[in-house]
Amino acid sequence: MLDVRDLSVSHGAARIVERISLRAGPGRTECIVGPSGCGKTTLLLAIAGLKAAREGTVELDGSPVTAGDRRVALVLQDHGLFPWLTVRANAGLGLRLRGVPAPERARKVEAELARMGLAAESGRFPAQLSGGQRQRVAVARSFVLGPDLLLLDEPFSSVDALARERLQEFLLSELAGRRLACILVTHDIDEAVLLGAGVSVLAGSPARIVRRFENPGQGTPGHRRSAEFLSLCAAIRDTLSAWRVL
Repeated sequence: MLDVRDLSVSHGAARIVERISLRAGPGRTECIVGPSGCGKTTLLLAIAGLKAAREGTVELDGSPVTAGDRRVALVLQDHGLFPWLTVRANAGLGLRLRGVPAPERARKVEAELARMGLAAESGRFPAQLSGGQRQRVAVARSFVLGPDLLLLDEPFSSVDALARERLQEFLLSELAGRRLACILVTHDIDEAVLLGAGVSVLAGSPARIVRRFENPGQGTPGHRRSAEFLSLCAAIRDTLSAWRVL
């Protein structure tokens, strides 16, 4: 269980996000939606323990999250793949840094790449992959670590619309099967409503959660085309419009 309580983060004298509280348990994805530049990435880095909080706490299963916490995996918007490493080497980099022996590392990486539909690309380099494939490698690198908490920073913003939809459905299926707690930040309202069991709207300066929506239809067949989906998207869009951020 992730428990974020009254989290405030500053950059120098400027307060970026203020008094953020949210929770996510195993198998549950919480989405945070807001415009570009509102502080979503700053918030995610603070939850990961990579940016110091000015106030508040971040705990996972009752203990504080710190920088390099092995229970946490972070997927950034730019993939973070090393161009001189193969898919196999990129996917296994975290295990290598943790000192996992080569035979065990190879076994885990090959199994994860197969599950992610990347077995045939394991010997290729990032430049030889599509944007969607590169993003799946980044996700595979996180999954292979066996985290309890997955943090995603606008993971599909660099791929085309159809590839994004396929990746969203893929991620939805994977998260449901792995029982991870997940926080996903995005500026894409449709993506948030598809993937999030709860959706929080981040707005203001400093940014704070101005409204939170439950999404009971998340994960159900045909949710993307349902009246409930469209209604929730409209409500979130209206909330953002009220804060003059659309």
